[in-house]
Amino acid sequence: MAQLITALKHLLHGLGPSMPAPMPTEALRAATGAAFGLTLTAAILWLLNPSASLMAHPALIAPFGASAFLIFAVPNSPMAQPWSAVIGNTASALAAILILHTSLPQLPTAALAVMLAVLAMAALRAMHPPGGAVALATVLSAHPDSLPGLHYLLLPVASGSIALIALGIAWAHATGRRYPFRLTAEPPQHGTKDPAPDRRFIPSPEVLAATLTRLRLGSNLGVEDLARLIETAETEANARNLGPASAAQMMSRDVVQVAPETPLPDLAENFRSHRFKTLPIRNSDGSFGGLVSQAALVGRADPSLTAQMLADPDTRTATPATPLAELIALLADGSQQAVPILDGRTLVGLITRSDMIALLSGHMPA
Repeated sequence: MAQLITALKHLLHGLGPSMPAPMPTEALRAATGAAFGLTLTAAILWLLNPSASLMAHPALIAPFGASAFLIFAVPNSPMAQPWSAVIGNTASALAAILILHTSLPQLPTAALAVMLAVLAMAALRAMHPPGGAVALATVLSAHPDSLPGLHYLLLPVASGSIALIALGIAWAHATGRRYPFRLTAEPPQHGTKDPAPDRRFIPSPEVLAATLTRLRLGSNLGVEDLARLIETAETEANARNLGPASAAQMMSRDVVQVAPETPLPDLAENFRSHRFKTLPIRNSDGSFGGLVSQAALVGRADPSLTAQMLADPDTRTATPATPLAELIALLADGSQQAVPILDGRTLVGLITRSDMIALLSGHMPA
């Protein structure tokens, strides 16, 4: 009896929710975007085919609701990407049209249309669940005396899918999201074939792709998704190893700063006398004005150049509460030698790459 109860608990657990609840703001963003996308898609289809009704009977097809869900609610899914959505829906519609011309009864026609749609999407690497609904809806809505033709592929299937994708891109950018979601890692910043330092312990994309295929997760999780997951997990593990340390506990507070108008010869003398690799700029009002790297002086001989002219425009900063684990990732790519620590607009400290090396060496196992 106890074993039966245990087995029942396992079964019920498996039938329960398998994903965390999304944040209310994210759910609202996705829902609003889906409504926005479908409404404007209907308007676009009406403009392409004014004989249809915009308000009473828009030229939308039911599967577009599922496509909108993927594009606006789970835009990082491989099945929501532009190729999958447009090609998946269009290929599925074509599969249904081909099967309809066999003049079979409706039930086998519907089943065969979905089967051919799945095979076509798999062959084209365009797996898109709404495509199966496109195939089924095409068969069920077809009239024997007026079968859909190639025009149906263009309007509404392909044109509607393209409109949803375009609106999904616009909505993602307007709400601070990324879509289309990258499927491969961004190229290294240094122009070499080596991956970024924080990615060198992550398996290669080929290994990750083979793993996803072996576990049959390729349609659910992209290679880059898996790489980011591993990278984030390692960062979290490093954070636990480093403890709750923050930038405020490690930063140098007595920081040598220069004025924005400091000329090149004086900058060179500062670097020479203090043996620094970077110098922060302090504006006349006391605010942080940028960071000058020693490398910016190499090959420069014009004495009229100033600190402000040589400052790195893309300097990334942190706050005293920033965890040290985040600063490790910030300094790992080599784009800057130090991270300015700001309290508001005021520089309160500096953490250099040498500081991080000293910290990590103290946490390495003997």
